[in-house]
Amino acid sequence: MRIHRHPLSGHAHRAQLFASLTGINHELVDVDLLSGEHKKEPFLSLNPAGKVPVLEDGEVVVADSNAILVYLARKYAPDWMPKDTVGEAEVQRFLSLAANEIANGPAAARLITVFGAPLDADRAKTIAAGVFGQLEAHLNGRDWLVGNRPSVADVAIYSYTAHAPEGNVGLDGYPNIRALLARIEALPGFVPMQATKAGLAA
Repeated sequence: MRIHRHPLSGHAHRAQLFASLTGINHELVDVDLLSGEHKKEPFLSLNPAGKVPVLEDGEVVVADSNAILVYLARKYAPDWMPKDTVGEAEVQRFLSLAANEIANGPAAARLITVFGAPLDADRAKTIAAGVFGQLEAHLNGRDWLVGNRPSVADVAIYSYTAHAPEGNVGLDGYPNIRALLARIEALPGFVPMQATKAGLAA
């Protein structure tokens, strides 16, 4: 199994983190985004969208970080995906949150400071405050986002939330979120994402 990634991509870290937490044997293949390797062959044959991460599992190729989480959980780590319909729907809600508000909030804010992306910093920080407020309230009295054990939902929100300070989005006002991040980091097999001295983390 190979995970094509860039070490500063939170989306790619999502896939790497889940594989590591669940003990799935995998090889990391670095993709040089700065040289545009992801926008030409042979990478485009794996993912025509030209984005990391991409998972190769034998003949199976899966693009999109959340799709990779679901695939790996279903095939190799079923305990990380609830078996009841309500629990599965809750997980899907947080996968959507990761793909929308997390991506357009803390992830976008970090793209500006780390990569110089031409995005609206104020908008990104406003979205980040909204989504972190939702997560903080949801975590009242809970150890994990869904059910009573870690799931793909927790992995999906981890990377860009943990590295939000790099995009000038502080976590001081969110003790429940910080506690969740700490619980994830204490799990066997946890691997951190490469840190960047940017924003509040400079």
